[in-house]
Amino acid sequence: MELLRGYRLLTTLPHLHDHPLALTLFSYLFACAVVFATDKYALPKRQRRRHSLPRNLRRSIADVIARLPIIALVFAGFFSISWRPLYAAAGTISFFVIFSGISRAKFKFIREPLVFSDIALVADVFKYKSIFYANSLNIVFWLVSFLYVFGASALYMYFEPHLLPADNRLFWIVIMILVADLPWVLLFYGPVNRPVARVVQHLVGKPNAKESTLRFGTFASIIFHFIIWLGRQREKIVAELSERFLAVVQDLIGHDEDNKAPLIVVWQSESFIDMRHCGVEGLELPTVDRMRTLAAQWGRLATVFEGGYTLRTEFAVLSGLEPDDLHVDASYPYLRASHYTNIVWPTKLLKAGWNTHFIHPYDRTFFLRHKAMPQLGFEKMSMLDSFDHDPLRDGPYVSDSALVDKVRDIIAEQPDDAGSFLFVATMANHGPWEPGRVEGMSDPVEIYLEILRQSDKALGELIDHLESLDRPVWLLFYGDHAPLLKSFADPFPDPRTDYFIVPLAQARTGNEEPTEFREDEPWNLLKALLRHAGL
Repeated sequence: MELLRGYRLLTTLPHLHDHPLALTLFSYLFACAVVFATDKYALPKRQRRRHSLPRNLRRSIADVIARLPIIALVFAGFFSISWRPLYAAAGTISFFVIFSGISRAKFKFIREPLVFSDIALVADVFKYKSIFYANSLNIVFWLVSFLYVFGASALYMYFEPHLLPADNRLFWIVIMILVADLPWVLLFYGPVNRPVARVVQHLVGKPNAKESTLRFGTFASIIFHFIIWLGRQREKIVAELSERFLAVVQDLIGHDEDNKAPLIVVWQSESFIDMRHCGVEGLELPTVDRMRTLAAQWGRLATVFEGGYTLRTEFAVLSGLEPDDLHVDASYPYLRASHYTNIVWPTKLLKAGWNTHFIHPYDRTFFLRHKAMPQLGFEKMSMLDSFDHDPLRDGPYVSDSALVDKVRDIIAEQPDDAGSFLFVATMANHGPWEPGRVEGMSDPVEIYLEILRQSDKALGELIDHLESLDRPVWLLFYGDHAPLLKSFADPFPDPRTDYFIVPLAQARTGNEEPTEFREDEPWNLLKALLRHAGL
């Protein structure tokens, strides 16, 4: 009530709105001051120290000036719907603070601030709340949000006088809407976007979400990276990378015609990490130990991302591209999957006469895989709708045991006169690890460990089947990222996962020597497998 009285007193001060330009300018500058003061809290203090750039007066001034138009456009948006400068200031402050708060919450979970490609995931966050650990986005959340937005707006509309001119009101309303919205629309217009993108690229430099968030704040960083993404011409770099890959794949069609063609199975295990690396005792993973003895290459995998965003590791493996090669596409490469069609390994294999099949027991629209995977060279897809899965009966995700059964059926359909490439992305290990996932268990760590055991057992059944095939078989197994198991560690003490490149069936010569530990990156895995396979 005291706040309401203070606000009412402020808005009824004599002649306050008799100076509309001065009041509007003051409101904008006040909003800028608050935004500058609060944007830094998008990252924890330790991260701010770690990623802050060396002090440079010229760059600091440029960074401040660069943020002013972004704040001005948001301010103009609120002003255009109200013609009330104090309301516009409050709306602008709330807008930027909310973005900073979301960024801080995201960083708390997965060690990354908000990035522009997250906007493309908004619908998925609300559709798949559990997988994004967003169960708090419930009716209470919406009730509080609507009460705040519409309640505060109603108070301003009631107490604060508007500044809309008495004459030609429709004209001024249209003009203000154009001022607020036209710059955003023009960003999608090539002749405007390209020069703006060049300027922004020069300002931002090499895209780095943490550094940009520190320099420009969350929302301005998102906008700048989005502008670069829109203006980034990928044709040249894609052509260069395609030429680089072409030489590596030329011999793929050259398998011995007197023998059966090879089968490659990539098994991307969701949130898999051998917890024995982290000091967990009593955990037995016999299949992992078996793969270590059979592997042509094995070790720890320096994952693309800690704790989430499977698609980044997935795309790195499929494409052989480092994140730096992707530039601004690195955060969500499937948004522009078509740009990489001729680079990725599945396309190269498909053009070489191989069969390519993507298998993932989850909604086909998640991460836009239903559009991306055909563009990345997969001629067939088996997604959640291919499984007889009832969440109430079977739990939230398809088990690895059921997935192995599906993979065996698909392998049985593969001809042995042409190479076959199967990419399997599991879901069974994904969190949250809540009571009910495993009967009789409530501790998240114990639940995760038990699911690891179940996955290890299912993987053993797959290996037994692959060993029985009458053709050369190569298995690539890896964990996509460490689990978001915060009750165990936050952050994870060592986010590296495990990988194994294993020759099976006719791919085994019987003369293999034990291999030593080797750390590697996901973009090197398929190249390494093909090298070991003599392809």
